[in-house]
Amino acid sequence: MIKRPPSGARPRSGVRRRPHLLWLLVPFVLYIGALPFVNRVEPVVLGLPFLFAWLLAATLLTPVAVWLTWRGDQRMRMREGRGRS
Repeated sequence: MIKRPPSGARPRSGVRRRPHLLWLLVPFVLYIGALPFVNRVEPVVLGLPFLFAWLLAATLLTPVAVWLTWRGDQRMRMREGRGRS
């Protein structure tokens, strides 16, 4: 006989919903996914070819995406009552 958890209880399978991890797709999309569309010399942005300007912007946005993921993970831990661990 299979025991079912009470309604509202979370299953103990270890699988959690962590939508904040989707922020980690941002660097992938900026570097790899969009590369065929931005591989151009024209227009020139701040004196740089467009591809270089795009890669510079992607490099600057990657830490922001990682920070947003970290912040979401910290909020999830606080909601679960685990605090800092």
